[in-house]
Amino acid sequence: MACGAVLAATLAGGTTATDDAGALADLGRQLFSDANLSRDRTQSCATCHDPDHAFTDPRENTSGRAFSLGDDGHSLGDRNTPSLMYGAFSPPRAARGTGRVAGGYFWDGRANDLEEQALGPLMNPVEMNMPDAAAVAERIRENAHYQGIYARLFGAATLQDDQSVLHATAQALAAYQRTDEFAPFDSKYDRYMRGETDLTSLEKFGRAVFVTWNCQSCHTPMYRGNASLELFTSFDHHNIGVPGDVSATLPDGAAPGMFKTPTLRNIAVTGPYMHNGSMQELGTALRFYNRYLAQTPAAQTNPETGQPWGDPPYPDTLSRQELESGIALSEARLKALEAFLRTLTDRRYEHLLSED
Repeated sequence: MACGAVLAATLAGGTTATDDAGALADLGRQLFSDANLSRDRTQSCATCHDPDHAFTDPRENTSGRAFSLGDDGHSLGDRNTPSLMYGAFSPPRAARGTGRVAGGYFWDGRANDLEEQALGPLMNPVEMNMPDAAAVAERIRENAHYQGIYARLFGAATLQDDQSVLHATAQALAAYQRTDEFAPFDSKYDRYMRGETDLTSLEKFGRAVFVTWNCQSCHTPMYRGNASLELFTSFDHHNIGVPGDVSATLPDGAAPGMFKTPTLRNIAVTGPYMHNGSMQELGTALRFYNRYLAQTPAAQTNPETGQPWGDPPYPDTLSRQELESGIALSEARLKALEAFLRTLTDRRYEHLLSED
């Protein structure tokens, strides 16, 4: 197992019922793409987390691509589908020493580990829409292929109990998400750090902007110094004042508007951006941050809508210290920063990068 997968498994704290990790991950891969695990048999995990699109949802619907369409063919979620890439590195949701919440899974961190996260969509009424554990277990038991694998990996008795089947399913899906398919660490940036290629002058300038601006306040290059393990997130939860916020259920103790900082890996190919998918282009997202530092009328205008950004929906919990630190960026620096962020695209997805 490569270093990325080893560390991912360690950080996520996952355990399995067998030493046959390869077989467990392979079962998870099969389950991940099985539409029979949704109520109407129309949708799998891979439908909203497409492996060919950095495990995000490329489908268009009435929301554009802001939210994902559910198994029933008309329900929409209320948050943008996040990429699952590098997700195994997230620690459980917990309070930092500073009092700030960090970690967990989903935008609001409500799941503590990959196993809990993997089961969430199965029984979510606007996602895969299975009614309960018994219904999920029955879909597993109806498949003779799965019966044999579950019996071998978890014991024949597992198939007799709905909750045991559900637990085993979660283990398998989590094992798959801990493989190197989700964390290859082979972007141009990684290859540059290993001395295998070089960055352009614009990309190097953008990297300098990233380091000297306030980007790394939240998108900290964790494990800096090891080219294989930089994650570009602190996992902290922040309120950055995203416009067009939507009402959604939050976990106990969560403040409105605060969401976990995502990794910047593959950021150039995983739009639309923010938890509500309200920004279509990466350049727009960068200019949104610049609104807190630049006072020009142009900086206070959303370039996609031509309208003012507007006041932050939840000003009381706004992360002002992080957002208002640093200097305003010129257009040249913003473009350089975007060029650097494009280098964080894994080799498998480089063909998705738009031509500039």
